[in-house]
Amino acid sequence: MELKRVVITGMGALTPLGNSLNSFWANLINGTSGAGPITKFDTSLFKTKFACELKGYDPTDYFDSKEAGKTDPFTQYALIAAGEAIQDSGLDFTSLDTHRCGVIWSSGNGGIYTFDQELKAFASSGGNPRFSPFFIPKILIDTPSGAISIKYGLKGANYCPVSACASSTTAIIDAFNYIRLGKADLMVTGGSEAPITESGIGGFGAMRALSTRNDSPRSASRPFDRDRDGFVMGEGASALILESLDHALAREATIYGEVAGGGMTADAYHPTATHPEGVGALKGMELALEEANIQPTSLDYINAHATSTQVGDLSELSAISRLLANSANTWVGATKSMTGHLLGAAGAIEAMICTLSVYHDTIPPTINIENLDPAVPSILKISTTDSISQTVNYAMSNTFGFGGHNATVVIKKYDFRSY
Repeated sequence: MELKRVVITGMGALTPLGNSLNSFWANLINGTSGAGPITKFDTSLFKTKFACELKGYDPTDYFDSKEAGKTDPFTQYALIAAGEAIQDSGLDFTSLDTHRCGVIWSSGNGGIYTFDQELKAFASSGGNPRFSPFFIPKILIDTPSGAISIKYGLKGANYCPVSACASSTTAIIDAFNYIRLGKADLMVTGGSEAPITESGIGGFGAMRALSTRNDSPRSASRPFDRDRDGFVMGEGASALILESLDHALAREATIYGEVAGGGMTADAYHPTATHPEGVGALKGMELALEEANIQPTSLDYINAHATSTQVGDLSELSAISRLLANSANTWVGATKSMTGHLLGAAGAIEAMICTLSVYHDTIPPTINIENLDPAVPSILKISTTDSISQTVNYAMSNTFGFGGHNATVVIKKYDFRSY
């Protein structure tokens, strides 16, 4: 059986750096931080008082008040990003076989905002169990995939893979496989997260996973820096339209890039910590490269998972240095220094960044590195300060999640001459 080639024909973004694809990319390559004081709740009793929130987001700009009241923010974010990606792709579903168009969408936490609100209301009511009839549909992690499917009439495969912070990369790999195996022509894929809540900030804070650099939020997310002290929470969504190359060419679609390969592994090591030597991360990257049929030295850019934690950053860089086998030709960057960590949506954001990187031949910066950790392998080229203009033929995105989940995807520059 001949496997189909899979290309990316549309993207959408709702992020701390911008509420559209173009504004997001402009702010990213300019090295803008999305961090600032939390406005969603009173943080006076919290150790961490800042996050990477969306800017100027009002659900009534996108939905009527009744519809907005029936959906958790993470579903709203998904619908907005997916809508932009579909518009960007130029798709007209009325002319397509919608049984061959599906949605694979992910989140790590689901409707945590709704869960918080309902339980607070229950507690303040003296135990009166008057829950909203929309409570359960609003918190289910698969609600966005269903909502996107319903809105656009997409009748193909529809589900939500969950692998913590690797979730949306897992979704992209699943969508890629559905299409290349010939089971679908097109997939809407990505991830959304709305975790900036009392329980989200409080829970990760209790784990000592979050930065407490309250006096300087914009410089708090500092992957690879000697003085990093944890990640900065982010929120938002990213959507990608994956399509078989035949299908895309038939409708004369714009092609941003090609999904070349994906790899998924497990550390089988610890509930929350990555393997200190990055064993699972390395194997996942190797599998993705094997599927892409390229050598590690062909990579021009690696968007590292790099959340700005002490152990996680170094274990990943150890794996990357072994992957590259002392080659200094590949740039390694960490865009969470600007976006914050969008948990289950991080992989979709960073796969989108890799796609834009190969499309625009631009490597985004890694900001806030004031003192590079001396433990960073010296052979690695870390992108810092300014974006880099150079040819990017292959870009890799890494994501790792609690439970030891590792997922890596490789994006390739599309060359029509090779078809």
